[in-house]
Amino acid sequence: MHPNNLHNTPYNFEALCRVHKPLQQFVHYNSFGKETVDFSIPDAVFHLNKALLKHHYQITDWDIPEGHLCPPIPSRIDYLHHLNDLLQQNKPSEKITVLDVGTGANCIYALLAASEFHWNVVGCDIDPVSVAAAQENVMATEGLSEKIEIRHQTNNADIFKGIILPGEFYHATICNPPFYASEADANKNTLRKLKKLNPEKSILELERNFKGRPNELWCNGGEALFIKRMVKQSTQFKHQVGWFSTLVSKNETLPKLYKLLTKVDATYKTLEMEYGNKKTRVVAWRF
Repeated sequence: MHPNNLHNTPYNFEALCRVHKPLQQFVHYNSFGKETVDFSIPDAVFHLNKALLKHHYQITDWDIPEGHLCPPIPSRIDYLHHLNDLLQQNKPSEKITVLDVGTGANCIYALLAASEFHWNVVGCDIDPVSVAAAQENVMATEGLSEKIEIRHQTNNADIFKGIILPGEFYHATICNPPFYASEADANKNTLRKLKKLNPEKSILELERNFKGRPNELWCNGGEALFIKRMVKQSTQFKHQVGWFSTLVSKNETLPKLYKLLTKVDATYKTLEMEYGNKKTRVVAWRF
């Protein structure tokens, strides 16, 4: 993880349970004698998130609708730390403004960006339920509504058009794209990961715990096609954005992405990230 990430050290469950008592019912000792939670249980992850947001970021009443994606806080804040390093290279004198593409019901990037880095954020999403939930999360913590605005993208074909308005400038865009090409693909890969977390559980039990809405997890063509579309559309807003960026989950996506970025005459960087045994990256580009 990034050296400035607060979650480089093990969770302090005593402190977390103190700020959010419902977490206590999910905390147990593993076979190594360490306190933990069962990450294959959505409610455990949900209450861990609530505790982390309260304890470390003063986000007091975060919530998500039933069935929506519950994101891991440490990896989300890691993206922002790496992006902050990139932005600070130019030492901006004005307050940083970023666009969170596909902010989701959890609104997690926008909330963390505003609370930890004091950035101004516009979050957008195509799903009206997610937009409404994101707005509720923004309003739930005093002071965040002054830094975060949520916008509804009404055209599924557009990523930036209709969201980046004339005269606006964003120092960066953020995106956690839908990784999978289909619902079946998402189910298969997510259940495989959950099975690794808890091999004693049956597939049927894990299926009942599966969370995530279609627009959060999959789209036609998966992440490769989504990011390709994003790069092409970014050329229309090259003078209104400092750095475009996106998470890229799959290594095999990179060669085609680099080829397209070269074709559109963009300068690009790859920001490597690592959490335990998992490696991922953010690709950022500018014109």
